Amino acid sequence: MATQTDLSTYDLLVDGDLVPSEAEERFETVNPATEEPFAAVARARAADVDRAVGAAREAFPEWRSTPPQERGRLLNDLAAEIRAHEESLALLETRDNGKPLSHARADVETCARYFEYYAGVADKVHGDSIPLTDEYVDYTVREPLGVTGQIIPWNLPTNIFGRSVAPALATGNTAVVKPAEQTPLTAVEIGRLATEVGIPDGVLNVLPGFGAEAGAPLSEQSEVDGVSFTGSVPTGIEVGKSAIENVTNVHLELGGKSPNVVWPDADIDSAVDSTMTGIFANAGQVCSAGSRLIIHEDVKAEFLDELTRRIEAMDIDSGEVDPDMGPLVSAEHFEKVTNYLDVGRTEVGEPLVGGDALDRDGYFVEPTVFDGVDNDMRIAQEEIFGPVLSVIEFSTEAEAMEIANDVDYGLVAGIHTQNMGRAHRFARDVRAGQVYINEWFAGGEETPFGGFKESGFGREKGLAAVDAYTQVKNVCADITPN
Repeated sequence: MATQTDLSTYDLLVDGDLVPSEAEERFETVNPATEEPFAAVARARAADVDRAVGAAREAFPEWRSTPPQERGRLLNDLAAEIRAHEESLALLETRDNGKPLSHARADVETCARYFEYYAGVADKVHGDSIPLTDEYVDYTVREPLGVTGQIIPWNLPTNIFGRSVAPALATGNTAVVKPAEQTPLTAVEIGRLATEVGIPDGVLNVLPGFGAEAGAPLSEQSEVDGVSFTGSVPTGIEVGKSAIENVTNVHLELGGKSPNVVWPDADIDSAVDSTMTGIFANAGQVCSAGSRLIIHEDVKAEFLDELTRRIEAMDIDSGEVDPDMGPLVSAEHFEKVTNYLDVGRTEVGEPLVGGDALDRDGYFVEPTVFDGVDNDMRIAQEEIFGPVLSVIEFSTEAEAMEIANDVDYGLVAGIHTQNMGRAHRFARDVRAGQVYINEWFAGGEETPFGGFKESGFGREKGLAAVDAYTQVKNVCADITPN
């Protein structure tokens, strides 16, 4: 096994400089395809959070006063620089997370697109004129929150870095980013690129570290004005409690157990493609994964035959060779997912396909389908966050709707049908923040994203993120003649 002296080293980014942590500690990141460490990363703790928040606080007045078109130009420059480094960033993402290299490239492109999109938004954040009587002029302005903290998950680190940081900077906030300890490297690299394109010192700070040691101090910091967290429900609740104690603006994007409803009139090839993408992209490690296939009894047999055929043809390997599916992110998560495979066998019996870990180095689990699932089973109610699909049969529209909503989560939902009346009734009645019709992961950077119920609250992406990172000020002037 490599020693730390053999590993690539990465530092914190604080006030425009790459620096070691105050305690001069480092932790190793592990390639989930080999179980071998490949980088040693500075380990942030509370003292480093205080230092970074102080730098962001000091940088805020100047950044807020920077003309919005200039902020937009800098974000466009950063987008171009991210694209110029697409291959190196994608390789880091793959080695950190395990995902196929083509998926990592797509995430880097998405990150660049977020900075590009919000660069265009920067000079279009405006308020409203409110008509009162002739004696008054009343209007609103939107102002930045101040210092924002972004706690980034390990499943889509580059993508969500852009999703959270770009709107924050575009609207005049400064940012302190805590990437997940499993996947910290692209955040440090993009932070470095930000300084190279001229984003002022202190505007963007990056603190790799562990949740209890860096994430919790960030969410508890009284000088932080807004916190964005993406991750698990239990951790999100703790982040929310910390924010509320400081009366801090908070956005939580948490888990999902999303329904994917298939009707007999669906385009079966397209629906199978969407189902495969929805549950096996990133080895199922996606909060918006379509993990519950709710399928009509008349088409179930045909659909599952085709789904099984395609699953059995999947290539599972190291992300660096760009397979159909890579490994899970870590030993800890591998144990969680394989435990759920045991739960599924207990509740249902042997899976239709898959169900085992691969006998090789790395955290590899077969793509798995459990048929004959009842919606009250654990594998239908709990977020597995792995390549495990639960198949639930239905016969009527009312039954499908009841199953779709009968879960604690409400992040996304999908339906495959050629009957647009049925599709829009589903969209109207399902309790979810996003609805996909005849495609999974539809939409883009422009479309608002967030959840109902235990999937969280607040919206990111699109123009909705302007609301998340600004606050409204009302100005009322008495213009009565003296």
